[in-house]
Amino acid sequence: MKTTRKAIRAPKRAFPMVAVPTARSTHKPRTTGLTMIVDWGLPPRQQADLLSISGEYLDLAKLAVGSVRVYSEAQLKRKVKIYRDHGVKSFIGGGVIERLYALDGGDALMPFFKEARRVGIEIVEISDNYIALDSAERKRQIGLARKAGLRVFGEIGSKHNHNDPDELIGQARDCFDAGADMVIVEAYELVENGKPKAAFIRQLRQGIDFTRALLEMPGPWISGINAAEVQDLKKFLINEFGPDVSLGNVMPEDLFETEMSRQGLGVVQPTQVTWR
Repeated sequence: MKTTRKAIRAPKRAFPMVAVPTARSTHKPRTTGLTMIVDWGLPPRQQADLLSISGEYLDLAKLAVGSVRVYSEAQLKRKVKIYRDHGVKSFIGGGVIERLYALDGGDALMPFFKEARRVGIEIVEISDNYIALDSAERKRQIGLARKAGLRVFGEIGSKHNHNDPDELIGQARDCFDAGADMVIVEAYELVENGKPKAAFIRQLRQGIDFTRALLEMPGPWISGINAAEVQDLKKFLINEFGPDVSLGNVMPEDLFETEMSRQGLGVVQPTQVTWR
């Protein structure tokens, strides 16, 4: 049975004379303007401290790559509960599922999905960054996860090769046809030589419903990427699509600053702030 969570009322804020964009969704649960962080092993006290100041701005936490195998079961359950208590949905990154499929075959996936449910995780990511999936296999894996009672985010694009927009649009269509809730656009596809691929991103938007898409930030796992280039892409996306564009792979330490950028209160040029 699907449950609905009551909107969390925003606290009173100082400096009411400073305008913020009315297009920004400020109440959780949000359906647009989602922010996702990558959790590489935040200790519980650090996790709780982060959420105490920035939890109202966070919607999703990706448990990075194969980290679910490194935690003790008690640690993992505690982490998931801390996020849940703050209205944040945690999900398993697709890399560990790809690894399992590559090494042990398709029959290993259903036990993995059932284990995710057992430890309290409700969402998994299906991706093919390392093991290419054809349309039928992508749909099969999404269908298996849904059969296990999980929601699915389908990642589109590659960490290793730049594809044309039509390829990603086709992958997104497969994901949605198979029942995925949302697609996540791989960060590597969105930058080239450190710069946002503006024309490519605009073409993607013509073929994909961006209210159901989350655009990833690149990180140090992409060779040659530095912090300034991550900021450039983030600011481009916010300026191009407004403060309610959904952003992923935000580093925990950048979560508060990301919300500042959404509200036009970060380090931006005045000409970049085009929303109200």
